[in-house]
Amino acid sequence: MTASTLTPVRRSRSRPPAALWVLLVPFLVMFALFFVAPIVFAVVDSLFAQKSSGLGLTAPTREFVFMDNYVAALSSPAFLASLGRLVAFSAIEVPLMVVTALALALLLGAAAARFPRLFRVTYFMPYGVPGVIAALLWGFLYIPATSPVLQLLGAVGIHANPLSSDAVLFAIANIALWGFAGYNMLILIAALDAIPSDLYEAARLDGAGEWRVIWHIKLPLIRPSIVLITLFTIIGTLQLFVEPLVLRPLTTAISSDYTPNLAAYNQAFTQGNPNLAAAMAVIVALLAFAFSALFLRIVNRKGNRAW
Repeated sequence: MTASTLTPVRRSRSRPPAALWVLLVPFLVMFALFFVAPIVFAVVDSLFAQKSSGLGLTAPTREFVFMDNYVAALSSPAFLASLGRLVAFSAIEVPLMVVTALALALLLGAAAARFPRLFRVTYFMPYGVPGVIAALLWGFLYIPATSPVLQLLGAVGIHANPLSSDAVLFAIANIALWGFAGYNMLILIAALDAIPSDLYEAARLDGAGEWRVIWHIKLPLIRPSIVLITLFTIIGTLQLFVEPLVLRPLTTAISSDYTPNLAAYNQAFTQGNPNLAAAMAVIVALLAFAFSALFLRIVNRKGNRAW
């Protein structure tokens, strides 16, 4: 067989099928339009500023200011405080979310669990409630005048105010916890269901109890899924916005720049400074990227790759 007869065959095998492009192109177009383009626009917008001259009678001009918006954001005590508050919120929310989702998954995955499907649906239902509605419902439960729980506690001498300045961060963490714990629980249950039953039978024949099965079989085999939900939770907590925005009219403990995203929203739509808002958004995105990369580096250290 000559080279002239081999070339068309090789070309036809290396060429992607048309069906692949039909399926891939819509995704690439949407990804570029609604994910890449907004990021590029925000980065470019953060390098400019609107400048007004004279008495403001002329239209403001758009000028290149390079890193001035980033310097202004990082020089703002309120924005730095919001970053610190966000880190504190992540330190509370991430371990609480992972432990709760893992405990629910292990309880419903146990052989002695009763009505596991009913409880799976029950714990997953809050995920289907929009975040604004969930924050409003929890807001009513956090106000002593409308909350039957707080009224019962007050009747026995326990006066709690979840929306006080000392407790509002935990109140927000509680809303986020029950909104996403069921979703993360289902990911872990799917990982538990994928474990071959032969391993459980062999462990029980060797005399292993339920705790030893959990520690030596279940947890090591679902470690990639635990890493995945931890990563999702880190990224999600750094995007905190809806809960403080909805609860803000109910308490004075939440300011207009309580979180970095709330500060960016305030700059864009209240202060009329979208360029500074873009710089704040880019800083939060870089923070999320740094935290995620650091977490993956820690869990994958020493060649013990988990994900």
